[in-house]
Amino acid sequence: MSVESVKQEFIEKNLALEIIELKESTATVELAAKAIGVEPGQIAKTMAFAIKDENILVVSKGDAKVDNKKFKEFFNAKAKMLSLEDVPNITGHPVGGVCPFGLKSYMKIYLDNSLKQYDYVYPAAGSANTAVKIDLESLQQVTEGKWVDVCK
Repeated sequence: MSVESVKQEFIEKNLALEIIELKESTATVELAAKAIGVEPGQIAKTMAFAIKDENILVVSKGDAKVDNKKFKEFFNAKAKMLSLEDVPNITGHPVGGVCPFGLKSYMKIYLDNSLKQYDYVYPAAGSANTAVKIDLESLQQVTEGKWVDVCK
């Protein structure tokens, strides 16, 4: 279902993005980087947070960490990740396959500046063994993401 929702979004938006399906797990940044053959930073890590009365996604480079001070300053809220149980119910994607595409319902998407050191990044594509190679301009356009500085 989850990979299917990503494929469906790509078809509906007429996007020439190919979902890379791998035999190996891509559920963690390290596993994804090894399976795809890139450095961990090029994996676009998608994190789901609950802030106030809404859920959001923050996409950062794979080896970046959320800077709690920057996060709180930008969102006026403490960084509180969604629970492992809530992630699939809210995003429509399993943990390890969360991505900013094919979401179950609308979520605001924020793209961290840490991604900007790469021409292409590899977010998951709805399962723990898929990815998509995408340039930053396309990522921003497809997700309607807002650029932020909340990671270190």
